[in-house]
Amino acid sequence: MLPEATRDDAALIGAIVAFLTGIGIGVTAETLPENGFLPGLVVRRGRLVYDPARLLWPSDLLHEAGHIAVTDPAVRSTLCVVADDPAEEMAAIAWSYAAALAVGLGARTLFHDDYKAGGASLAENFTAGRDVGVPMLEYYGMTQGRQTRRSPKAAPYPHMTRWLR
Repeated sequence: MLPEATRDDAALIGAIVAFLTGIGIGVTAETLPENGFLPGLVVRRGRLVYDPARLLWPSDLLHEAGHIAVTDPAVRSTLCVVADDPAEEMAAIAWSYAAALAVGLGARTLFHDDYKAGGASLAENFTAGRDVGVPMLEYYGMTQGRQTRRSPKAAPYPHMTRWLR
């Protein structure tokens, strides 16, 4: 895998899309007439749809995929609007950090300067092991927190025991 500093957007998008499709999140590239919550990115019927010409930050794919991943599986395939729920938002943030590490990205690449929730602060917190949102991922049965591990056989967050709720 290329170091972050030498990766171009196409290579970064390719690595992220390969990861997402590998864990079961559908991803489609197409020209979008509209933006979703993030530029060049929408969720449509439980799939991530992005416009390569309008996507400002490739790592935003991971955050929106986090919303798909933590959505109740009974409604995931119908998801078109990401919930405005603080607990889900925190879970998606934590999920996206674990996914970024799995793809080989650092915290500052994921939590960039335009990140709506305060990129620098989130990067600092996750890098220091202050794992915002992990309790929701634990509640969903997707990981174990570092302090609340129940099984010494399973690695704690940012390791995910499963990527989809």
